[in-house]
Amino acid sequence: MKKILILFLLLSACGYQPLYNSSDINVKFSKINLSGDTKINRKIVSSLGFVETESDDLNNEISIISSKTIIETSKDDKGQPATYRTNVIVDVTIKSLDKVIKSRSFSESFSYKNIENKYDLSVYQKDVENNLIKKITDDIIVFINL
Repeated sequence: MKKILILFLLLSACGYQPLYNSSDINVKFSKINLSGDTKINRKIVSSLGFVETESDDLNNEISIISSKTIIETSKDDKGQPATYRTNVIVDVTIKSLDKVIKSRSFSESFSYKNIENKYDLSVYQKDVENNLIKKITDDIIVFINL
């Protein structure tokens, strides 16, 4: 009897699904306004799956303003950068009939050491940027679903 119970528990899935899954979002807007860093905007819109439609009954607009800065936070004895910090800031505003429904600013930053090889440094900076955008995208999912 114990073997049958254990076998049943192993074969039946628990049915776990993430609460805020980006593939579940199917938000349509009459207009999507993007300004700032185009790479960040493209990554956010494509990962969230926003759709722009020209429906008469849809009056929602979304504005996304993004920026990225890379700052030298410290230098070594020779005056070369020792550490960097990458900041990504995204402002999201949802309007309906020219009235602001929701508005929020999302900000993420990450500090890291300099790498001697400049190619490796640029690849690492791109990875850091992608990770920060992923965090902000997850926060935007929660923001839109609430």
